[in-house]
Amino acid sequence: MAKSQWKIDPAHSSVDFSIKHMVISRVKGTFHTFDAVIEADPEDLTTAHIEFTVDVASVDTRNEDRDNHLRGADFFDAENHPKMTFKATRIVKKSEGEYEVTGDLTIRGVTRPETFLVTYEGQGKDPWGGIRAGFSANGTINRSDYGLKWNAALETGGVLVGDQVQVSLEIEAVKQG
Repeated sequence: MAKSQWKIDPAHSSVDFSIKHMVISRVKGTFHTFDAVIEADPEDLTTAHIEFTVDVASVDTRNEDRDNHLRGADFFDAENHPKMTFKATRIVKKSEGEYEVTGDLTIRGVTRPETFLVTYEGQGKDPWGGIRAGFSANGTINRSDYGLKWNAALETGGVLVGDQVQVSLEIEAVKQG
């Protein structure tokens, strides 16, 4: 199959994360607004062109005070850095439908290489005559690498917010044209 343009179906896709809280539990969150430029043959992602953009102000952890703190200067600084971006630079097939996708992740004006494990979940025809493909992506990034360093020491030891952020994407894309 040749490379085609694909558009994310936001109603059937998600960008989620989780992070340690107080060393004893995890807080989960999501971003509601995101988009991508995808040019790919879903059955062979090694030649794909992928650029992903997330509106950081769309963060939602189900706690308004925490979300406002995340949007502020201590974390994402959404006013000055409204977008988080990822541009794939290298895609390696690990096994059938499994890939390591490395690219430049930019958060808060800092760009670093990161690698995510991507699974091609398959494709099929939808009830409206379109072709859809599904992908899952998972990885871990260190938030302090991107200047998101705010924290508070706990009386019992440790810190309020962990450094390692687990990132999880579920993407359903519609073939264009």
